[in-house]
Amino acid sequence: MSNNFNCCPMCRSTNIKNIINPHAKDATRKWTCPECGFDLYCNIAAAVGLILYDQFSNVLFEVRAKNPRKGYIVIPGGFVDADERAEDAVIREAREEIGLKISEDDLTYLTTFPNTYEYRDITYKTCDIFFAAKLPENKTIPDLVKNLIAEESEVTEIQVHKVTSEKDIDALPVAFPSGVSALKAWLKKIR
Repeated sequence: MSNNFNCCPMCRSTNIKNIINPHAKDATRKWTCPECGFDLYCNIAAAVGLILYDQFSNVLFEVRAKNPRKGYIVIPGGFVDADERAEDAVIREAREEIGLKISEDDLTYLTTFPNTYEYRDITYKTCDIFFAAKLPENKTIPDLVKNLIAEESEVTEIQVHKVTSEKDIDALPVAFPSGVSALKAWLKKIR
């Protein structure tokens, strides 16, 4: 992990030390200040994603409006807020980003994958929690998309892609490796 801090956030000492966890893959575990004893831990953030699909293997995607990975596609999702359940976060994110109203009863837990999120020269490690939801038989993703409105600061476009094989997934410009892994896990589960 490339995060380096030059001074203690508590006492402003420039004597802060980066403590590396030898068991983690290139990750700083914590920063410590020998002057005031303050420790800052590098904990992961929780994020969520929703694979929304129909009976014809159409999957809903968003085109990212900002970095990291601006212009690449993702499934609806985002970071979990403090004191928020993952289920509530994925429902909120889908509503905020594209106006999708979905209930907890529609969600099925799918899987988790680690992810690295680079933003403004800071590396964030995340645990991405994925859910899936299948539209009722009488509805399709292309019809649903006509009624959704993208939040322009987050999403430049809503897209529909047919996903029937791992080859289909590998051909898509998916922003994050965890999203690719989740789509592949979903595909195995619905087969």
